[in-house]
Amino acid sequence: MSTAIRLDQVTKRFGSQLALDNVSLEVAPGNVFALLGENGAGKSTTIRLLLGLTEPDSGHASVFGLESVAHSLEIRRCVGYVAERPTLYDWMTVDEIGWFTAGFYGGNFRATYNELIERFTLPAHKKLKTLSKGMRAKVALALSMGHDPDLLILDEPTSGLDTMIRREFLESMVDRAASGKTVFLSSHQIHEVERVADVVGIMRQGKLIVVERLEKLKAEVQELTITLSDSSAVPPLVAGELLRQRRRSRQWQLLVRNGERESLQQLSEHDSVVHVEVRTPSLEEIFVAYMRNDGGSSNTEAVEQLV
Repeated sequence: MSTAIRLDQVTKRFGSQLALDNVSLEVAPGNVFALLGENGAGKSTTIRLLLGLTEPDSGHASVFGLESVAHSLEIRRCVGYVAERPTLYDWMTVDEIGWFTAGFYGGNFRATYNELIERFTLPAHKKLKTLSKGMRAKVALALSMGHDPDLLILDEPTSGLDTMIRREFLESMVDRAASGKTVFLSSHQIHEVERVADVVGIMRQGKLIVVERLEKLKAEVQELTITLSDSSAVPPLVAGELLRQRRRSRQWQLLVRNGERESLQQLSEHDSVVHVEVRTPSLEEIFVAYMRNDGGSSNTEAVEQLV
């Protein structure tokens, strides 16, 4: 399949609340896709739509070409899913829930699950209700990966994991993508996402405002620290999309996407500019800039508003 995940102009409301606003998205197989957004942005609703757990008001969602509502059962057979707060049968032991789940998948599920709980150092004969939050998260992960799914959907998967297990788990996501599997990751741990994601999407108030390969996004965004000769001066205009600006006395910080090299050269040669420092921001800094950006101001308008 050329597309692992597809959303086509999907809109979803819960009463008067607009959860998703005309969202379109395609994720190719063999990628780690990270969906970023603040609480209430629409990330979990997107996941539930893909799994057929809720229906869109308009538009279509599909996984590996299967329409999410009509083929939800088939989709869930080929997908591993870990919810932010996974529901487990607390009266079962770690071993028993693996045996129980293996009945739905067969094959090598039980053997793979046993390997995972050993790697996660889980006590096989302890009841789930006695486990810590971190251990329960590890059980949920092991259950989601036991049938070696073509698509792994993870909602805050590293919450509660210790540092070493978190690192090992994230590295395994890269390995899965390299083998042709697909990972859909929703997380607040943006510094972790930056280490593993191939493609990132940024969602704000139900709208998908950015979808880009991570390396391309970081290559296109620059932070300019401009020192001016006078505190009453404003920096000359810089070509590109202004994502964020901050001012402290004679120093301005601009976060610009798709800035032109000639424009940057002209900036450093301007009479009012003493010094220009260029830096590549982190994914977290880019994310925060998009969250705070009003989405409409040009460079000129934005500068004038702060003068």
